[in-house]
Amino acid sequence: MTYIPTCDQAREILKEYNKEAFHLKHAEIVSGVMRYFAKQYAPEEEEFWAVVGLLHDLDFEQYPEEHCVKQQQIMRDLNLDEKLIRATASHGWGCTGVDIQPQSQMEKILFATDELTGLIGAVAIMRPSKSVDDLEVKSVRKKFKTPSFAAGCSREVIRKGADMLGWEVDELIERTIAAMRSLNPQAGI
Repeated sequence: MTYIPTCDQAREILKEYNKEAFHLKHAEIVSGVMRYFAKQYAPEEEEFWAVVGLLHDLDFEQYPEEHCVKQQQIMRDLNLDEKLIRATASHGWGCTGVDIQPQSQMEKILFATDELTGLIGAVAIMRPSKSVDDLEVKSVRKKFKTPSFAAGCSREVIRKGADMLGWEVDELIERTIAAMRSLNPQAGI
C-alpha cells in the first residue's frame, strides 16, 4: 500500500538521503514556496504541495548524475504514492533525462520556482540585509541577465516555467519573492 508522507515524515526521509545543510535548507525553502502557492491554488492540498517541495531533490546529493530518475525508484521502494513520485520527478523535465512534463499547476510551479529560489537566495545574500524582505524584482532581474552570477541556476528553466504558467518572468520573480518573504525567518533568507 502506497502513501503520501506528512511533512514531518518527509523531513525524515529527506535526511536519510541528504546531509548537507545547503540541500536541507533548499528543500525547506522550496517546500515553503510550494505551501505559499498552494494556499492560492489548492488550499485543500497545502500539505501535499509542501511535501513535494521537501522531497523534490531527494536524490540530488547522492545521485546528481541520475537526478529525478533515481529518486523515482527510491520513492517506489519506500512505497510512496505515484502522484508524489510524478510531481517531484517532473521538475527535472528536459534537463535531467526525465520525460515527465509538468502538467498540473503544482508541477508547473515547482518547475518554475525551484531554480528561481536559488537565484533569489543568491541575490539576497549579496545585499546588506542578507534578506528577501527588502529585495526588489529589478535587482533579481539584473542578476538574471548576468549568466555568470549563480551560474548553476538555469535561466532557460526559469523562462520555460514562466511560459508554462502563462506568467511573465518578472511576475514569476515577484510572486516567488513574495512566497519567500512568507517563510519562517529561521530559513535565513
